[in-house]
Amino acid sequence: MRDAGPLDEMVDGAGQFRQHWRRILDPVFGLGSDELAERSRLLQQAFADEGFASVLPGARSVHWHCDPIPLPIAGGEFAALERGLIQRAELLELILRDVYGRQTLLAEGALPPALVYPNPNFQRPCRATVGPRAHDGPLMQAYAADLVRGPDGRWQVIGDLTEAPGGAAYALENRRMLSRIFPEVFRNQEIWQLSNFFEAWQDALQRAAGPVSNPGVALLTVGHADPAWFEHVLLARELSCALVEGRDLTVRGGQVYIKTLRGLQPVDVLLRRQEGAGIDPLEMESRGPVFGVPGLLDAARGGSIHIYNDPGSGWAESPALSAFLPDLAFRLLDEPLLLPSVLTLWLGQEGAREMVGGSLGHWLIRPALDGSSAPLDAAALSPAGNEKLAAEIAAHPWMFAASASVAPSVAPSVGESAIEPRRIVLRMFLVHDGKGWQVMRGGLARALAPEESLSGRLPRQAMSKDVWVLVDDTAAIVGPGQVFLPPLAIRRTPADMPARIAADFFWLGRYLERLESASRLIRMTITRLGRAAPMPRERAELHVLLACLVRAGLVHEERVGSASSAALADAMLRTTAEDGAIFRLLNNVGRLSEQLRDRMTNELYATVTTSLRGVFDGFRAAQVAEPSRGLEGLSQALGDVLRLAATIAGLSAENMVRVGGRLFLDLGRRLERAEAIPAELAAALAPQGAATQPGHIETGLRLALELRDSSITYRSRYCTVVQPAPALDLVLADDDNPRALAYQLAALRDLLTEVAGASTATTRSVSELLEEAQAMVTDVAQAEDQALAAAQLPPRLSAIRAKITGIGERIARQYFELLPVAHAVGLEPDRVGVRGAA
Repeated sequence: MRDAGPLDEMVDGAGQFRQHWRRILDPVFGLGSDELAERSRLLQQAFADEGFASVLPGARSVHWHCDPIPLPIAGGEFAALERGLIQRAELLELILRDVYGRQTLLAEGALPPALVYPNPNFQRPCRATVGPRAHDGPLMQAYAADLVRGPDGRWQVIGDLTEAPGGAAYALENRRMLSRIFPEVFRNQEIWQLSNFFEAWQDALQRAAGPVSNPGVALLTVGHADPAWFEHVLLARELSCALVEGRDLTVRGGQVYIKTLRGLQPVDVLLRRQEGAGIDPLEMESRGPVFGVPGLLDAARGGSIHIYNDPGSGWAESPALSAFLPDLAFRLLDEPLLLPSVLTLWLGQEGAREMVGGSLGHWLIRPALDGSSAPLDAAALSPAGNEKLAAEIAAHPWMFAASASVAPSVAPSVGESAIEPRRIVLRMFLVHDGKGWQVMRGGLARALAPEESLSGRLPRQAMSKDVWVLVDDTAAIVGPGQVFLPPLAIRRTPADMPARIAADFFWLGRYLERLESASRLIRMTITRLGRAAPMPRERAELHVLLACLVRAGLVHEERVGSASSAALADAMLRTTAEDGAIFRLLNNVGRLSEQLRDRMTNELYATVTTSLRGVFDGFRAAQVAEPSRGLEGLSQALGDVLRLAATIAGLSAENMVRVGGRLFLDLGRRLERAEAIPAELAAALAPQGAATQPGHIETGLRLALELRDSSITYRSRYCTVVQPAPALDLVLADDDNPRALAYQLAALRDLLTEVAGASTATTRSVSELLEEAQAMVTDVAQAEDQALAAAQLPPRLSAIRAKITGIGERIARQYFELLPVAHAVGLEPDRVGVRGAA
């Protein structure tokens, strides 16, 4: 069943241009085509810098564009939508309570059992949570609906979102970005702000905890792998929630806790942003690789935690349910449905099958129980495809629903070369504040490309619009009620964050330091490869550098053993290819940066992502360039890596709290640098290649100074040739040199003292290594032949490196995760009872 052509949002029923559209388009057209294109580019770049687009090449993240032209909705029109949406939310809440409670609707035939029991989103374990409930809160605290305006001008619902409705944070970000990049459009406009909606939501979460002093509220996400990860980051910030994954939580004695380095922190309210299936692996079966929380449903039954939306609420997203809502509205509310759905028929009913069967090509066919699937346009199928679909419907009619094909209204959007009309789907959001439903005075509009489906999951790539609700002169502005909370106790401990977050910062620090060290090493090698007639000393330096590259895992030994200069140059370029070591390190830095998006300031994150994109571009250009130019381009890109590492160190020191993530970032960097220094120095001093020639110790020490970026300091102090004791003092024992081993060990000791105290075995081990580093320098300085004494240091240096490696493993076991996530490169209390699971 198909409608007439689409309605133009800019004109009214009489074909007249709407005045509020004129007020929007006048400043847009006034910019001119070139300025409009540049502003649009800046708008998309701002979204990329904020984290909407992944920095990793080929990553399958959400990539949303915001159209510079908003979608206005008149105040009176919004009021009608508001009434209809509130009624619809109330109706769905009553249906969910019945399905998971007394099941009167099933018993009396108002709902067919085929829509309930076979539905994978019907969670049988959740029936117990709505029987003798420990609290009177709603099953749905958040609800959203997707709407289209048909050719007749009426809004119709094409999908209900009752499980974990997404997009609210995108709507807020659209408003913020658009007002920043296009301030002209907002001048002389009276529109409702979106902040009141999020304030009401935050207050509702606080109230839901009940009479609890300083309640713990957390947002549960699948994590960085979820395409909606950035929205979860934004939402957690707006609602002042802790952002947690399933593995961050544990249930002890019927209470849910966040596992932090300091101990267990209780959680009273959990805002769920992952599918209900699999949320508790003890009672549910996950449909994917999702971390659940064993014992979570038992804790919810006991009343110690409130989960919103209820894990079983996704059942109400079934497309076939729309066919029954008009009758259920009269039955449960004693009133007609104010905001109807697009005409929908459940093909499990014989009359519906007869109505659809003769004109299958006029309908959109959907799975009856899966609201996330896009509809199938039967008219677009081949005759064979139509026959196959008809056979499937005949065999299992209860599995299908048919809906009318509606031509959505269109609105102007900025295209690649001109303003063009695009079909509009409007998503509107509601939240239950404990007393009633509040509707966001705005929303998220999708401006659809021709190939995009009206319904189903939010796509990974799409264009959206900011939705403006115009202020009615008669509207009363009412903010959320005040929530009174007891004063918070002041605390400055470094161990309040989840162990997973601390581990991510720790590994980000290690990967950054490893990337910096590798970049410096390859740049030094490229410099020597570029010399036409290297001197014997330079050949010896190159030999030592290649040994360091092999030790660091940057190149394979067989590729550099007796290779020509061209082969060595190719080996350097291969380190930055997509299967190269440098490329993998960059991927690790980008991945961890995205995982820690909620812990980074906007400035720090934008710096990291912008720099990483530039480095990736530089690497790609070097791969396709002529060999000699490729090496020069590679050297420049590696210089960008060194500047990136220095910038992150500076910004984290200035923008991050010392006792927060910065402590663990520094801990990882100091440990990695401490492990690299003795390894590099041992390779530089070891008797290999040109080591039998006079001066090989001096050559090795000169390289060690250069690798540790300490050559200028040495020259300014000694103004003479490199001698073993002074050089080793600068690299090993000088605790004022930020590149020296002693500096790393002293910093490591102090950081571990902040986390766990000075009396731990790990802290004492670090202090002993600091003494050993100073003792090596003393031994060389007191030797009659300092060069000979320095040549005997590699075994002692290797032993120090092994002990530092062991300290890193001990830190990971002790402070982070019982079963740590595998890493691709290198090292890789009270109220506890018997019920629940770890």
